[in-house]
Amino acid sequence: MELKRVVVTGLGALTPIGNNVVSTWKAMLQGVSGASPITRFDPEHFKCKIACELKGYDMLNYFDKKEGRRLDLFTQYGMVAADEAIADAGLVEAAYDNARVGVIWGCGMGGVKSFYDAVVDFQKAGGITPRFSPFLVPSVITDICPGHISIKYGFRGPNYVTTAACASSGVAICNAVDAIRLCKADAIVVGGSEAAVTEMGIGGFAAMQALSTRNDDPQTASRPFDKDRDGFVLGEGAGVLVLEEMEHALARGAKIYAEVTGYGLTADGHHITAPHPDGQGAREAMRLAIEDSGMNISDVDHINTHGTSTPIGDRAETSAIVNLFGSHAQHIAINSTKSMTGHLLGAAGAVEAIAAILSIHNGMVPPTINHFTDDSDLPQLDYTFGKAAVRPVSFALSNAFGFGGHNVSLAFRKF
Repeated sequence: MELKRVVVTGLGALTPIGNNVVSTWKAMLQGVSGASPITRFDPEHFKCKIACELKGYDMLNYFDKKEGRRLDLFTQYGMVAADEAIADAGLVEAAYDNARVGVIWGCGMGGVKSFYDAVVDFQKAGGITPRFSPFLVPSVITDICPGHISIKYGFRGPNYVTTAACASSGVAICNAVDAIRLCKADAIVVGGSEAAVTEMGIGGFAAMQALSTRNDDPQTASRPFDKDRDGFVLGEGAGVLVLEEMEHALARGAKIYAEVTGYGLTADGHHITAPHPDGQGAREAMRLAIEDSGMNISDVDHINTHGTSTPIGDRAETSAIVNLFGSHAQHIAINSTKSMTGHLLGAAGAVEAIAAILSIHNGMVPPTINHFTDDSDLPQLDYTFGKAAVRPVSFALSNAFGFGGHNVSLAFRKF
C-alpha cells in the first residue's frame, strides 16, 4: 500500500507570548519572554512564584458565561486555538465528508484546576455531604477537548487523546500523520492544550525541583543551555495544526505551510523523570524521524529542541544531537522556544512544531533567549543565542520528551 503524503494547511496558537499564531511568531522572533509573577493564585508560600501565564485572555471573548463555566481552562484554550487553525485552513469551506475529518489531541494533566476547586469546595462544606457538579468529570477528563471540538464542527472521524506527559501533543501529531497516511482520514485537527498553572501544578513540579526558583527575575528564569539554568518555567496554552492528505489539499487550492515527512517514537527505559544521561532515546527518535522521511542526517537544517532549561535534560539532549549528527551538528541551527513560552507540558510538542514549521515557511529561526554564561559541559553548537537567525530551512526536526521516558521527534520539510 502506498502511503499518502501529509501537509500542514492550518495553524492555531494561544501562548504566554501571543493569543494567536501571528502574535506568537512575532514575539518569538523578537525574543520576548512570557514569564512573570504568578497571578492565578497567591504563591507566597511556594518555592516557585513565577510562571508563563496567558496575557489578556478573557473567556467571555470566546464563550458565553454559562458555557465557559462548564469548561476547564485547558479545554477553553484548546477550542480557541482549534478555531484559529480550522479557519486558517479553510477546513469548513473545504466541504470534506465530516466522517473523514478527525480530532486527535495531546494533554498530560487535563482539568487540574476544576479538580482542585471541587476538592477545596468539598472540604469547605465540611467534607461530609457529597455535593459535586454534574460537569466535574466532563471538565476534568483529558479527552473532553477533542470531544468539544468535534461536536462544535460535526467532525466524525478519529477522535481521542494521547497522554505521554510533555510529549503528548507530539505523539498526537504522529497518530494524526498515520491516520492520513493510511487513508483512515482526509484531514485531522491535531494539537494539545494545558492549564496547569495551579497550586497543584506549581507545588508538584516544585517539589520535584523541576522548576526555576529565580523568582526575583522571572523574565530571565528560563535559560536553556546556560551554565546557570535551574529548571523550567511552567507555561499554559495550546497549539493546533490542521493536517491534510496532500492531493486533497492541492485539489482545493489550500495554503500549504510544510509537509510532515516522518516521526520517531522511543522510550528511554531508564527513569520515571530523568532522561537517559546520554540521550539514548532522544537520539534514536531523531534517527527514526529522519529515516521515516527518506532523508539523510546531513539534510537537517534546524532542530527545535525540547530544551527545558533543566541541568540534566539539556545535557542529555545535546549529547544525543552530537552522537547522532557528528560533525554535521555544527551546521544545524538549534534553539529552544521554551526560553520564551515556558514549558507548556502536553501542549509543548504542538506549539514547538508550529515554530519549526514557521521557521521553514519564513526562513527564520527564533532565538534561544536568556543566555549569559557558556556551559563547558555542553557541546559548543549553534544554539541561536540572543537573536533570530535569518537562514533557509528546508528540513527541520521538533523534539518533545516526557516524564516516563517518552520521546518523540517530528520531521517537517519545505513543500
